[in-house]
Amino acid sequence: MRTFSSQHYPPSASTATAEFAMSFTSTPRGARLARLFVSHCLDSWGHPYDSDVNETLTLITAELCANAIRHGRIPGRDFHVRLTAEADCGRLRLEVSDTRADRRPVVTAPTDPDAESGRGLLLVTALADDWGVTDRHGGPGKTVWAVMGSASGSRPGALRQAPAAPPHPSAHEPVATMFRPEEETSLSP
Repeated sequence: MRTFSSQHYPPSASTATAEFAMSFTSTPRGARLARLFVSHCLDSWGHPYDSDVNETLTLITAELCANAIRHGRIPGRDFHVRLTAEADCGRLRLEVSDTRADRRPVVTAPTDPDAESGRGLLLVTALADDWGVTDRHGGPGKTVWAVMGSASGSRPGALRQAPAAPPHPSAHEPVATMFRPEEETSLSP
């Protein structure tokens, strides 16, 4: 398992080919909007919604934004998301900044295996090529960043497509499906 790095990978102005940056309210809705905007940007940059790169970086975004609103929230202050694509080395860089400097993220194993939280940074560690935390540039707080290659399937932690279910599962085999609103069909005749 990889650990986070104290090294900072500053994106070079000469190598950044695309950038998305926006502030969001420090609420669950703001975190959800940040995740959706990052996913949309990646799609517009050539990484379709169902690609490994988009799914992985969207999950990393969700985890870092959730941490920003849960652990880095100061009432009345927003959190900031920045996403850059670097052409020369094919890296994507995500930065999530909040205004609370005293709470730095630390990867720890959950003490209760049935706990509903406490695994976000473990996911970031497993999925990102590297990640770390630095002081927030231009203001109080911290910036948690993650970098990953933009080549689909190039990383050992990349999300993989689930294997197809057998055509006729037996009554004893569990079948899991995922409901997507856009796939909703009418059951009326």
